[in-house]
Amino acid sequence: MKADYKKYILNFKRPSGTSRGVLVEKETWFLKISDGGNFGIGECGILRSLSYDDKPDYEEKLKWTCNNINMGREMLWEELREFPSIQFGVEMAFQSLEAKHPFLLYPSDFTNGKSAIPINGLIWMGDKTFMKNQISEKIAAGFNCIKLKIGAIDFETELDLLQAIRSEFSERDIELRVDANGAFNPQDAMEKLDRLAQFDLHSIEQPIKQGQIEEMADLCRKTPLPIALDEELIGLTNVTDKENLIQIVNPQYAIFKPSLIGGIKGTVEWKNICEAQGVKWWITSALESNVGLNAIAQWTYTLKPDLPQGLGTGGLYTNNFESPLEVENGNIHYNPSKHWEFNF
Repeated sequence: MKADYKKYILNFKRPSGTSRGVLVEKETWFLKISDGGNFGIGECGILRSLSYDDKPDYEEKLKWTCNNINMGREMLWEELREFPSIQFGVEMAFQSLEAKHPFLLYPSDFTNGKSAIPINGLIWMGDKTFMKNQISEKIAAGFNCIKLKIGAIDFETELDLLQAIRSEFSERDIELRVDANGAFNPQDAMEKLDRLAQFDLHSIEQPIKQGQIEEMADLCRKTPLPIALDEELIGLTNVTDKENLIQIVNPQYAIFKPSLIGGIKGTVEWKNICEAQGVKWWITSALESNVGLNAIAQWTYTLKPDLPQGLGTGGLYTNNFESPLEVENGNIHYNPSKHWEFNF
C-alpha cells in the first residue's frame, strides 16, 4: 500500500465574512491511498487559525502518515489524535479505498437519489444590503432554515435584519439560527441573548469565545435562547474531557464538524456523550471541497438526523470539483447521473 498527499487552494467566489475576519481562500490537503489497481481519496480540511492542528509541523505529519499508511485506519487514527483533520482524511481515504467507487462511500437512498438532507441556508457577514440580498436569495431558493453569521457588524444593524425577516416570516415559516463565532463578551452576552430572543430564534452558536467554561455554563443555565456549542468542542481529544465539558456546560445543542473534531470516530464519541446527556446536535461541514462535503453528507444521512444540517457550503468556490451534490429547495441531494471531475 502506498500513500501520497497534495495541497490545494480553494478560492471563494466572493469574500466571506465571519467575526474572525474575511475569507478569500481556503487551504486544504488531499490524501491518496493506492493498493494495487485501487485507490482511495481523503480530504484533510484544515481551517487555519481555528483547527486544533494548525501547527508548524502539519505537512510533516502528513508525510509521516503517508510513510506509515500500512499501520491501517484504526491505529493511525489513534496516533493522530493531535491532528483531527488528518484523522478525518485517513478515515475517508480508507473508506474510499474499500468502496466500489472512490466517491460512493456510504451507499443509501441518499446516494441513489431517492432521498435528501434538509440543510440551513448560510448568510455571510457583510454590510446590511449584502446580507439582506443573501437572505432574499435563500428564501427565494426554498430554504426554510436560515443561519446568519453575526458579531462583526453593528449589533443594532443585525437586530434590524432579524426584525425585517420576522416582520414577513414567522418562526413557522422560517427557522432562524445565528452564529456569533464567540464574538460576544461574557459581561454583556446575556443582555444580547435577551434581545435576540424576541425574534423567536431556533438557537445561537458559540455566543462567547471557547475556553470560558464557567461563563458558558452560566449562560446555558440562564439563557432565554437555546445555545449550541461549536468551537468549544475543538481541541478536546480524549473521552473524559469531552464528557466533562458536556456535563459542566450542559448546552441545549452541539454542532459537530468532523474535520475539526477527529473525523467520523471523533464525531461518534461526541454524539454518544451528547445523547447520553440529552443534548441535541447537528452536523456541519467546515468549508471542505466537495470531496470532504460528499463524505460528510453521505455519512450524515446514515444517522437519520431530524434537524436541518449545515451542509450547504459546496457552492462557495470558483474552483471546487464537479460532483453529484446539488442544493435545491433547502435540501442537499446526490444526483447519481452526474459524474465527478477530480484529478489528484
